[in-house]
Formats: sequence, structure tokens, C-alpha cells
Amino acid sequence: MTAIAPVPTCSAILVAAGSSQRMGFDKLAAPLAGVAVLRATLDAFLAAESIAEVVIVCPEERWSLLGEPVFSKPVQRVDGGKERQDSVAAGLAALSSTSHFVAVHDAARPLIRPADINRCVAMAMQYRAAALARRVTETLKRADDDDFSAATVSRDQLWFMETPQVFEVPLLREAYRAVAAQGLTVTDEVSALEALGVPVKLVESHYPNYKITTPADLALASALLS
Repeated sequence: MTAIAPVPTCSAILVAAGSSQRMGFDKLAAPLAGVAVLRATLDAFLAAESIAEVVIVCPEERWSLLGEPVFSKPVQRVDGGKERQDSVAAGLAALSSTSHFVAVHDAARPLIRPADINRCVAMAMQYRAAALARRVTETLKRADDDDFSAATVSRDQLWFMETPQVFEVPLLREAYRAVAAQGLTVTDEVSALEALGVPVKLVESHYPNYKITTPADLALASALLS
């Protein structure tokens, strides 16, 4: 009798350790469709069939934004670090030993759809690394030192990076070791993979999935949801 191989499991790390200084208040606590932004983001990952557990990297006071801590999947909190990569490393250290893949997501992107999470996980299982991204469609200009238009930049093969970004767990850990060894600071996990020379499959985003950084972003997200 042929043994059936176990289905690889995927955990999620929600990065919520930032200070929200550009907002002037805690953007993750802001109300969105009746719940805090942080809770809206968590709910998307709880609804995604591909996610087995969630690690939220946040200070203890943000954990209270989630309300009564009874969830449909295992959810835990860990403290973050000074830089994003430090916070992700803390999340990686807290993953279950059964996790084969990990989806890293900005907690300030509450519009993410469970279907897009599942798409990214499926592509990561095929290519080892995958990330949600949006094609650049606007005209791009390069300016001179005085902010006058100097040249048009081709938008061919250019993408805006989004999250989730999904990887084999050992691969992301190796990438962060390489980043630390080189003394680099990276702003997303795809950049860490680039330090290893490992390509990441880009999964095209078809729905709004922007990161809330200003009050105007929050107003737009509210309008889209209503």
C-alpha cells in the first residue's frame, strides 16, 4: 500500500510591531468595518484554508485589540524588535515545528483576501518562494536634483511589492542569516531572498491590498469595505 505524503502546513506571521508615527495614532487600533485594523487582518488569515496557525508580532497592548482571545486556529503573540527583520526573526522562532512554509504579512494591510493568501501559499509550495505584488501601470518619471522631470522610466517588468510573502521556513531562516552576516537592513522578505540569489515567484494582486500609513488610507479602506 502506497503511503500518502502529508500535506505541507503553512503558518503566518503578522508584523505589527511598528510605532505608527506617520499616522499620529495607532493605525492598527483604528476602527475598520466595526473592528480594529489588526483584527480585520487577522480574520483574513483565520479564514484562509492554507493557514494553520498565526503568530502576531506586536507589543502586549496591541494584543488587547483582538478582543476575546478565542480563535478558530492557534494564535500567539511575540514581542518585536528594532527593525522589521528583527520582528520577523522573532516570529520565525515562535513557529510550530510542523510548519513547512510561512506567510509574512504587514498587519497594516487589512484588505487582503483569503483567496489571495491561498494563491500565494500554493505558488510557494510550487516554487519555494512567492509574494503578492501589483504590476506598475502608472507612467514613471525620473527627476533632476531640482525636482523637474528629466526622463521617462520604462514600467516594463516593474512591480509594486505587497504581502503576504510566502517561503519555505528553512529558506527564509537561511536568508535572514545571510542578511545578518552581511550587515544588511531589508524592508521585506523578498529582499532577504535576493541576498541569497534565490528568485521569488510574483503572484499578481487583482484587488486593493495597500498598506495603511495615513488617515487618508484608512478613509479609503473604510469606503471600499462599505
